[in-house]
Order: sequence, then C-alpha cells, then structure tokens
Amino acid sequence: MASADAAERRAHELDEALGRCYRHLGRREHSVAELRARLQRAGLGPEVVDEALAIVIEQGYLSDERYARLLAEDRRTIDGWGAQRIRARLEAAGIDAELIDETLAGTDHATELAAAAAVLERRGPGSLTNDRERQRAFAMLMRLGFDTEVAYDAIRAIDAAGPVRNSLRAR
Repeated sequence: MASADAAERRAHELDEALGRCYRHLGRREHSVAELRARLQRAGLGPEVVDEALAIVIEQGYLSDERYARLLAEDRRTIDGWGAQRIRARLEAAGIDAELIDETLAGTDHATELAAAAAVLERRGPGSLTNDRERQRAFAMLMRLGFDTEVAYDAIRAIDAAGPVRNSLRAR
C-alpha cells in the first residue's frame, strides 16, 4: 500500500511538472536550464524535473538549438543587439558555449556593421553632426553589444553618408 501511495504521489508530481512545463513553454521559448530552474524553484524533486524535461524535449516542445536561434534572430532584428550582447544573454540562459558559437557563426564584421548602421539609422536619422552625438551613438552601440571596431566603423559610415542622405531627403 505504501508503494502504491508513493507511485501515485510521483505520478501527481510528474503531472504537475509537465503542466508547469507546458504553461511556461506556451508563453515563450525557454532554454533547458531556464525551465529546469523554474521547476526547481517550484519545489519539484530532481528526478521528476529530469523526467518532465526529457518528455517535453522528446515531444519537441523544448530545444536549446531552437531557443538560441530564435533569441539571436529576435534580439538582432527587434532590439538591434550585437553579437556580444546576444552571446551574454545565451550564456545567462545556460546555453552551451559550442551551441552559442554555432548560432553566432554567421556573424562577421560586415554583418555586424550593417546591423549597427541600421540601428543608428533607426534611432537617429540624419548625420551625426557633432562629437557629443557621436559619443552618444558609440555608447548606445556598446550597450547593444557591438564591439568597439564595429561601433567606430558604423559611426564613420553614417557620418560619411550624412550629407548625401540629407541632400536626398531635402528633394
């Protein structure tokens, strides 16, 4: 009778863990480490957490590869983040370093430069007319996770194109 109660209790705990997994994953993507931490904070036992995570991974609802790819795409497109900030966010989410490298493999200087220039265009159309505006733009690009070389190059590119863009806008 005691083992039947224990089995029933474990089945109930697994149901609770799976329910929590589905609710969290229904709201947004999570990494395995993030979801594990949420389940542990809910007071669920390690064996039940492992079993629940294995089930949702097998069902295709949880994938670190998908999480990393979507986060990188969204943060780049929506928020204009650079590779350094994306890398830091993926590390914080518990993504394996090798997977982070794979996710960011297509990010070279030209790609980063185009993204940084797009951020500057979006956030501050027109040329950077003085040193204070250039410093503010540089600081913003650094906060967004672009490296210093990319930030300088983007500011130079926007600065160089400024008068041409302004004369085209006046027409």
